[in-house]
Amino acid sequence: MKIIVQKFGGSSVANVDRIKNVARRVVSYKKKGFGLVVVVSALGDTTDDLIALAAQITDTPPEREMDMLLSTGEQISCALLAMAIEELGFHAISFTGGQVGIKTDMTHTKAKIIDISGERIKEALKKGKIVIVTGFQGVTQDQDITTLGRGGSDLTAVALAKAVGARNCEIYTDVEGVYTTDPRIVPQAKKLKQITYDEMLEMASLGAQVMQARSIEVAKKFDIPIHVRSSFNLAEGTMILKEADKMENFVISGVTLNRNEAKITVCDVPDKPGIAAKLFKEISKNGISVDTIVQNVSRKGSTDVSFTVPIGDLTKTKSLMMRFTKKIGGGRVLENRDIARVSIVGVGMKTHSGVAARMFEALAEKKVNIDMITTSEISISCIIKKKFAERAVRSIHAKFGLG
Repeated sequence: MKIIVQKFGGSSVANVDRIKNVARRVVSYKKKGFGLVVVVSALGDTTDDLIALAAQITDTPPEREMDMLLSTGEQISCALLAMAIEELGFHAISFTGGQVGIKTDMTHTKAKIIDISGERIKEALKKGKIVIVTGFQGVTQDQDITTLGRGGSDLTAVALAKAVGARNCEIYTDVEGVYTTDPRIVPQAKKLKQITYDEMLEMASLGAQVMQARSIEVAKKFDIPIHVRSSFNLAEGTMILKEADKMENFVISGVTLNRNEAKITVCDVPDKPGIAAKLFKEISKNGISVDTIVQNVSRKGSTDVSFTVPIGDLTKTKSLMMRFTKKIGGGRVLENRDIARVSIVGVGMKTHSGVAARMFEALAEKKVNIDMITTSEISISCIIKKKFAERAVRSIHAKFGLG
């Protein structure tokens, strides 16, 4: 049996009509003889609504209880989709992540998958059933429910594709594929036919919201082809592969924007060996990811250290740093929420010179000042003021001729 894993995002199952549309699409594959494993997100804005409910009760909800709360969203869409498929005359069965054996570590709200047994899925497929699985969640060894972070349903789908030996993984969303940038910012953005795992991983990490970065890591590790496409039409989308067609290999594949970061500056840090290691170890052991880091030139035995974190971790990080700086005899801890990250990504950067200069020229032409810069082998990122974000994206996109 040829097995396909399909994942439908929140916009694809936002209401009853869309759930019925997804059911018809899934059944069309079943009629062609495929074994179907379908992963679903919560309906529409359900997750955001649940977060808002928790915020009305407390500013610091326990992470374990947040996982208990947020995991309910996917169970609703999972059961409703199974009912819709049954109404079309086909057998379906819904499972939670825990029921299909998705085991995770104990890091609540950002859990990592340790293992997937998948036995119940395989048994159901043998009986000819369409299997519907809640995205975004698993359980610990102690049977506590965990969630896999924002966009975690993508990770569920890719991991299940590996576990059940699927031929590929289809990610259905409200756009037709991966674009050179967000079409809502640049209407002339071009849909890419193909993109490499490396490029997609960079784009996802730097703010492109089409796919979760961790899901791309798993796809790359096990070489699982991913087809990103629209749930609202039958158009071909974008294939994410190990190697893309050379015709698609421009110097730059895309421009990304991330408005969901904040900057922390720890002032007057003692300029001694090992202090930076202690500072960032304090952050990492609390499960917080740090991105761009800048340390100023030492002055009179002390220095300032600035770094960016996801805006959702800002309050926690600032609290940690205030305790840390008091312990080491440092100074103030400053925060800046008024930042955005604009980035360019492309494997062609490895073999072309002058890419950074063109990016900086594009920003300078629109009077956009750069606060921080970071680079990798296939990306360059600039931290800028949030109010200039869309202007920067349009300018860079035009400068590299991506439209």
